Amino acid sequence: MRTGKPKVLLEPIYRPMERLFTPEDLRRLRAAANVVWAVQGEIPAKELEKHRDAAAIICGWWHHGSPAMFPKLQGVFEVGGNLPSPQYLDYDECFRRGITVASCAPAFGPAVAELALALTLACSRTVVETDRAFRRGNERWQFEANEESFMLFDQTVGFIGFGGLARNLKPLLDPFGVKVLAYDPWLKPSYLRAQGAEPCGLDALLRRARVIYVLAIPSPKNRGLLDRRRLSLIRRDATLILISRSHLVDFDALTDMVRRKRFRAGIDVYPKEPLPKSHPIRRAPWAVLSSHKAGAMFEAMHTIGRWTVDDVLAVLKGRKATHMQVAAPKFVAHFKTGR
Repeated sequence: MRTGKPKVLLEPIYRPMERLFTPEDLRRLRAAANVVWAVQGEIPAKELEKHRDAAAIICGWWHHGSPAMFPKLQGVFEVGGNLPSPQYLDYDECFRRGITVASCAPAFGPAVAELALALTLACSRTVVETDRAFRRGNERWQFEANEESFMLFDQTVGFIGFGGLARNLKPLLDPFGVKVLAYDPWLKPSYLRAQGAEPCGLDALLRRARVIYVLAIPSPKNRGLLDRRRLSLIRRDATLILISRSHLVDFDALTDMVRRKRFRAGIDVYPKEPLPKSHPIRRAPWAVLSSHKAGAMFEAMHTIGRWTVDDVLAVLKGRKATHMQVAAPKFVAHFKTGR
C-alpha cells in the first residue's frame, strides 16, 4: 500500500491494542500515518523486511536489529515501560541520526505512586496483619492492636532514586509532613534540595528513615545495591517499600530478614514472576505482597496510548516528543556502565 503518509510500524507485542489505544487515538494515528502490522504479537522477520521504510516504530521492546537498517526512521517509541536496552538498540546510531528514542515509563508514575502509598499505610498501620487475625478469630483490639503500628505523619522517609516515580510519590506524602531524604548519584545535591529533599548517603538513609522507597531505575551498577549488609542497617521499626524493580535488592536476604521480623516490607516486584508458590516470602507475616500491579491500571494504559500517538505525530512533523521519557546521551552512558 503506497500513500503519501509516513509509515508507522505498530507492534505492541504483549500490550493488548484495545487497552493501549482508544478508538479515537487509533483514528488520529491512522489519519496521519500509514499504520502497518498493528496486530497482537511479535512481527515475523519476513514481515519486518517489508517495512524497512518505517518512519516510526512503536514496540513492546526493541528486537529489530540495527537502526541503520531503517533509513527513514525518525523515532522509536517503546510501550513496554522502559527505554530499550543498549544491549539491543544502537543508541550511537540513533543519536548520530537524530532518531528519537522514547519510553512510556512516565505514564505509570501516578499509578505506581498511589500503590506505594497504599503499601506504606498497609504496613505502617498493620492493616493486613489485623485482617488476617480477624479471619483466624484471634484479633487484638484498640491500643493492643497498635503495638507494632506507627503513624506516617511527621516521619522521615527515604527515596532511593529521585526520578519520575519519586516526583509522583512526593506530592502524595507532602500532606503527612514527612521529611524526605534522597539518595540518587545521578542528580546534583542542589537539584534534590530544590525538590524539597535532603541529599543523603545510602547507608545513612537506611539508618535514619522510617519508610524506605526503592524507586531507582535498574542499571548494571545498582544490581543488588541493597545487599545483606545494607539491609541490616534498616531499623527494626522501619518499612521497606519495593516498588520499582527487584534488580536493586538481594531478594534472598530481604526474604530472610522479613521472615525474621527484622523490619516490615511492602513488595510489588520479584526476581521471578509469577512468584513460585513455594517461595518463602509468602510465609513472611511482616510482608505485604502485591502482584506487580502498581502500574497495570487501565487508566495508565490509555494514557500510554494517548501520549504515544501525540509524540509520534510530533516527531513525524519535526517537533520534539513532550510526554514520553526521551533518551539522552548522558543517560544512556550511565545506563550502559552504571557510572
